[in-house]
Parts: sequence; C-alpha cells; structure tokens
Amino acid sequence: MGHIPVTLKGTPQGILLRVQTESWEVALSSLELSLRDAQSFFRGGRVILELGSRPLPEDDFQRLRQLLERYEMELWVILSEREEVKHLARSYGIRTRLPGAQSPHQRADEVASNALLVRRTLRSGQKLHHPGHVVLLGDVNAGAEVVAGGNIVIWGRVRGVLHAGAFGDDAAVVCALDLMPSQLRIAQYISRAPEQRRRVPQPELARVEHGNIVAVPWKKIRE
Repeated sequence: MGHIPVTLKGTPQGILLRVQTESWEVALSSLELSLRDAQSFFRGGRVILELGSRPLPEDDFQRLRQLLERYEMELWVILSEREEVKHLARSYGIRTRLPGAQSPHQRADEVASNALLVRRTLRSGQKLHHPGHVVLLGDVNAGAEVVAGGNIVIWGRVRGVLHAGAFGDDAAVVCALDLMPSQLRIAQYISRAPEQRRRVPQPELARVEHGNIVAVPWKKIRE
C-alpha cells in the first residue's frame, strides 16, 4: 500500500495531523475527505500539525486554517524544522513546540500515550468514542458502537459496530474474546460479520493485510 497523504491520530495534547506528501493540493483534499467522513469525531479538537522539513506557503497555511475552522477545529501547534514556517506560525499566534516537550521537534505521539479503560457492557444504542486506544472490559451488544483513533481491545463478546484507526491509521488492530461484529472498520477498510456463526467462540485479532481486514487467532502477538 502507498503512503496516505495525511494521517490523523489522537494524542493527550490534541489531534496530530501528519503531512506525508509534498503537494498541499493533495494533502488538503485528503484531509477534507477524512474530516467529512468523521466530522462529529473531530469537531472541537485542537490540531498539532507535524511537517518535518516540508515547506508551508502562506496561502496553503490560510487554506488549511479555513478548512479546520469549517469543522470547528483549532490549529494549535505547528512542529517544523524550517525557520520560515516557525516564523509564520508565531506571526499568527500559533505555538511551535508542545508544552512540556524537551525539543520543539519532538513528535506529538512520542510525548505520551493515550488509552481509555472502560469496565461495562455497551447495550444497544450506546456509543463509546475516544481519540486514543480503547480497552473495554465487557461486551459490545448488537446496536452498540465503539470508535477509537487507535487500537480496540474488547475483553468480552462483540456483536455491535467497531471502528479502530478512525483517523486513518490502517496499522490499528482490533482484539476480542469473541469477535462477531455487525460491522468492523479499520481506518477506511470495512468488513462485515459472516452469515454463518462459529459454534465455539475464540479470541481473535483483526488487522489490515494487503487492503483487506483479516482475523487471526489472538495468541501471543509477535513483533
């Protein structure tokens, strides 16, 4: 699979937006599709833009800010190795380093991890959304939904909807003791439950392989 032009990932500080293309036309188009697909999930968030050594022309900077504002998101931090980009950010009152970071270039997802532990069963109509990883000690009944920016681990039975890697992270995984969701999504990939159910439930891990979601027995995870 080729590189996704932009990725979004939940962190304790905010939503990390990482640009992985030199073309801002491509980056902005890809970002708009991601925001449109899950706008309620992103709404009200503050954004950490990670550019590395990529340039950021002022007109593209303005288009980016306008796009984020349409989804009620704030461009809060710009992490860049280029002095002209840092100067541009500061001229608009935008931070160029994360609070508490030892280095202005420290990646946002290296500062801290972000996971939510929940001890309850989700019943029909209930939803659990979190920008980081989700660990649920309980069941996800039919009609319930779990959406996570990172991985999802269910210590129980799944019959509802799961969406891991909601910001576009196709390396996210889903684990459950009994994995039979009505719909399973990892990033942009979608899979539905098979028509025939297993007689004996077994722990499984689902991940994306070659553009498809596959489920394998959840045993010792190898590096």
